[in-house]
Amino acid sequence: MANSSKIIDCTIRDGGLINNWDFSVEFVQDLYEGLSNAGVEYMEIGYKNSPKLLNATEPNPWRFLDDNFLKEILPEKKFTKLSALVDIGRVDPDDILPREESVLDMIRIACYIREVDKGLELVEMFHNLGYETSLNIMALSSVPENQLIEAFKMVEKSSVDVVYIVDSFGSLDPADIEHQVKKFKDMLPNKQLGIHTHNNMQLAFANTLTAMRNGVTFLDSSVYGMGRAAGNCNTELLVTHIQKPSYELKPLLGVIEKHMLEMRSKWEWGYIIPYMISGTINEHPRVAMAYRASEERDEYVKFYDKVTSPEASLAPESK
Repeated sequence: MANSSKIIDCTIRDGGLINNWDFSVEFVQDLYEGLSNAGVEYMEIGYKNSPKLLNATEPNPWRFLDDNFLKEILPEKKFTKLSALVDIGRVDPDDILPREESVLDMIRIACYIREVDKGLELVEMFHNLGYETSLNIMALSSVPENQLIEAFKMVEKSSVDVVYIVDSFGSLDPADIEHQVKKFKDMLPNKQLGIHTHNNMQLAFANTLTAMRNGVTFLDSSVYGMGRAAGNCNTELLVTHIQKPSYELKPLLGVIEKHMLEMRSKWEWGYIIPYMISGTINEHPRVAMAYRASEERDEYVKFYDKVTSPEASLAPESK
């Protein structure tokens, strides 16, 4: 299992949800160098969404990736491949180059269960342009079984390379992951599987290892765990734990030491009680993130009462 595994580091893409993608070019370059030296197979360098579709007026190079910009900052591709994520309805096909003209190797499509048909349309487009593809169905812990079965009938017929088990709320434990992997393998026997975890209950690493041991090959993670809210499985943990000769820990420690200790003092992510609470009740962390930005940030009992009231689950769905 270890030798067939592939790590996709999501520090820039998922970590950008913490700091509005306020990463310096130097950091992204050093991270790419560190990941390549560490033997990490993929780096998700941001979103390939189109600014005009989001009415974006501020430049944001990691949220709206531009191929010319990427070629300028990464003139030489190294060991690590590059991926980008797109959202349904947020990418203009005219903004996408064929793979042979792009720095990117893989495009991953994020969608909710009700949008799988639209997600698969994008999969076919990117596949025809030569990219590796994945479909990341978000908020899996709240998807009814019958909807998943219907969606997978479409997925099985598609060209998608990898289908992801996504624990968006950080609410799953290893037994849940084992169950989900078995279900995915039974319904999608001809597809590779991936896992994307969040650390609300300090189970991201354990859940990722459980998925790997049950046949999942694409493992999402972030250096120093930097990702939305409670963060992700730590890349440095996977690199040091998975017995794969190409993996090296030291380059990642250098990136953490040079850049991320200061980042961690500036931006908040990781295991924090409100994120734990949102994970245990299987709720999106948006409410916890807003609470951590308020003056009541450390009033945990008040937060618990707030989110366990009937009104809490009526919050609008958000990505």
